[in-house]
Amino acid sequence: MEGLLLFGLFLLILFAGVPVAVALGTVSLFLIWLYNLGISGVSPNFYAGVAKFQLLAIPFFILAGLIMDRCGISKRLVHLISLIIGPIHGGLALVTIVVGLIFAGISGSGPADTAALGTILITAMAARGYAKDFSAALIAASGSLAIIVPPSIAFIIYGVITGTSIPALFAAGVIPGIITGLVLMIPSYIIARKRGWRGERWGTLKEIWDAFRGAFWGLIAPFIILGGMYGGIFTPTEAAVVAVFYGLFVGMVIYRELDFRSLYELLRDTVLSSAVIMIIVGFAGLYAWTGSTMGVMDKFSSQMLSLSANPAVLLVLINIMLLVAGMLMDAISIYYIFLPMLIPLIKVFNWDPVWFGVVMTVNLAIGQLTPPVAVNLYVVCNIANISLEEVSKAVLPFILIMIVALAIIIYFPWLSLYLPALFKL
Repeated sequence: MEGLLLFGLFLLILFAGVPVAVALGTVSLFLIWLYNLGISGVSPNFYAGVAKFQLLAIPFFILAGLIMDRCGISKRLVHLISLIIGPIHGGLALVTIVVGLIFAGISGSGPADTAALGTILITAMAARGYAKDFSAALIAASGSLAIIVPPSIAFIIYGVITGTSIPALFAAGVIPGIITGLVLMIPSYIIARKRGWRGERWGTLKEIWDAFRGAFWGLIAPFIILGGMYGGIFTPTEAAVVAVFYGLFVGMVIYRELDFRSLYELLRDTVLSSAVIMIIVGFAGLYAWTGSTMGVMDKFSSQMLSLSANPAVLLVLINIMLLVAGMLMDAISIYYIFLPMLIPLIKVFNWDPVWFGVVMTVNLAIGQLTPPVAVNLYVVCNIANISLEEVSKAVLPFILIMIVALAIIIYFPWLSLYLPALFKL
């Protein structure tokens, strides 16, 4: 009964069109009152959910990504890789994925990367004959790489909830992120070849060198951010601050495309994005606390174990559950709602929490593309001026190939665990 109320009321309110954060908060407060769990505990629990040092990295990584995009790093990366890839079929589509991988190493936010890529590439792809629905779907899929490739905001949330090392999660996401990017190239190339979409020409050595010099500061940004963490120079939160100051230096001193007026706009956008995330974090944490206090989370874990003692079967069921949840909710809410129920299973089957974090995050990256709640699709639809229905059809090949990547990552755990072991994280 308690579980039905906890999940049923939430889904009922969610399907009524209420924002996720409001739905989580409404259900939590109602059940705290109904079961007399102690209304005085609401404020302390809400505060405890957001008052974590590791979460400070989120606004700084968001700001760093916005700064890097505003100072022109994205367009320089696109120009460089276009000259290298040349006139092969789907050249600009492949450029989009490669730039998505590189830019993912700066911002950590799927919607932010989707917006950065879409602003530059939607018009460019249209000019070369690419269909708008395909371009929008590809950009949304490339943007989803941001929550797999470090520094990922999703990994920060997962690490805070589970107590898993965030640097280890960051290292674990590198190879799966690259694998996901590579498999996204398969439908991109096939569709482009079928429809006759080609790049323009190879760049000359001089053109490539000049483009490399222009993009150099963007190319080394991920190495500075991640290298500092793995070298023990700074923590993930400190790395986010370093990324901001590095972006300011590049934007104001090197490229000189950033001024104080635009900096104010970037700070305003960062505050808005961070506030949305933290409100969700606070209410999702309160929702998880309510469910745990009512005993729902423990009962759910027991029910899952009663379905099968085979870890492979349960892993398939968990991934199906997460894929469905990704269609309905944002990644942060899913972490807070489902992890309290899944942590006991992780311990029972002795699954590596770092590997499981990567598996869960790749799942939620797919969720950013699956309607009706597909945040990346909404972002790119707004930029491309295209309907969600149109882009939903075009994104299907990318969703299917990302599920293939997910299966590879599940079946070969060493792909996620090799780098954390190498760096002894």
